[in-house]
Amino acid sequence: MSLTSNQTILLLKEIGKTLEEHKTLLTELDGAIGDGDHGINMNKGFTAVTKKLDDIQTEDIGHILKTVGMTLVSNVGGASGPLYGTAFMKAAVVVAGKNEIDLHDFVKIMEEAVEGIKMRGKAVPGDKTMLDALEPAYNTLYQAVEENQPIEDILKKVKDAALQGVQYTEKIAAKKGRASYLGERSIGHQDPGAVSSYLILDTIYKTIRNIKD
Repeated sequence: MSLTSNQTILLLKEIGKTLEEHKTLLTELDGAIGDGDHGINMNKGFTAVTKKLDDIQTEDIGHILKTVGMTLVSNVGGASGPLYGTAFMKAAVVVAGKNEIDLHDFVKIMEEAVEGIKMRGKAVPGDKTMLDALEPAYNTLYQAVEENQPIEDILKKVKDAALQGVQYTEKIAAKKGRASYLGERSIGHQDPGAVSSYLILDTIYKTIRNIKD
C-alpha cells in the first residue's frame, strides 16, 4: 500500500486533530517537569500547519513535509518547534519529488527524523526525551518491514513500541531540557515529547488503517 499526496495531507491534518484533542494532557505532563506549554505549542503549530496545507498546490510529498517542518519551526515555541521541525525537514529530503510514498519510504522518513532530532537536540535514548519513544518505534519499523510483515501489523507494532518508550520515560530521570533541573524528582513523570511522538504514530496507524479499509 502507498499514500498519495492528498492522503498524506489528510494524515497530517489528522495528526493536528489528535494533538488538539490531547492539548490539555500534554500541557499537564509538561507542567509537572517542564514549562507547561507543550500541548499549547504543539496545537498552535499544527493549527498553522493545517492552514498551510489548505494552500498547498503541489503533489510533491517532499515539499509538503518541508512546509510542515518550516511551519513548526516558525510557530512552535520552546524546544518542540526546532525538534519536530527538523524531523519533518530532514524527512522531506528523502521523499523529495515523490507523489506517492510506501512503507520503505516511511522507514527512510523515520530514520531521517530520528537522526535529525538527535543532531538538533544533542540527546540519546535514555535521556528522557521524545527519542525514547521514537528510536524503539523506528527499530521496530525497520525490522518489521525487512520481514515483510502486513502493513497494519507493522504500524501497530510501531505505535506500541513508542508507547512502551513513553512508559519507560516514567522510570528514569531527565538528562536534557528543563526537566533535567529536577534530577531524580523527574522520575515518576512521563516525558511530554515522548507522549506527543506516540500520539503522532498512533494517529498514523489509525488513519492508514481507515484508508486501507
